[in-house]
Amino acid sequence: MQSIIRHNHSEMNEFSGLLRIIIYSALDCMPSLGMLTINALAAADSVVIPTQPHYLSAKGLELLLRSVSKVKRQINPHLRIDGILMTMVMPRTNISKEITATVKSAYGQRIKVFDTQIPHSIRAVEATAEGKSIFAYDKGGKVAAAYEQFGKEVAELGEKQRKQNRADRIR
Repeated sequence: MQSIIRHNHSEMNEFSGLLRIIIYSALDCMPSLGMLTINALAAADSVVIPTQPHYLSAKGLELLLRSVSKVKRQINPHLRIDGILMTMVMPRTNISKEITATVKSAYGQRIKVFDTQIPHSIRAVEATAEGKSIFAYDKGGKVAAAYEQFGKEVAELGEKQRKQNRADRIR
């Protein structure tokens, strides 16, 4: 599993006015719970957890959620989980449908499972082998389109959270 981290930096005073700067940084960590992942979680404001619709990935999700919880308790009390992103989805296969439904039923009440699903594609595998992003390798493909849609979903979530934080400060 990988961790995508979102940093949300606070307001800055510039040119005698208030300018809100929001920076999204993605830290793609190895699928382990090693020091790199722990340090990324310690530095993050929030995390998106990608997972594949496979049995072992779904089992590993629980371990990662425990680690995130531990980091939140011991190191970074402000860390929040923005959601779970289903990746390498093959929507026509029963296993993809079943595992996706299982993840939604097991975690969907307490953790957002993003509507966007990243489909499996050989073009994404080829992009990785070429050392290119999917946008550079296959900009018009279904994986690039899905990641673009996911980016919009994350931006909407960030705007919603920003408005909620503003309302909380006013109270």
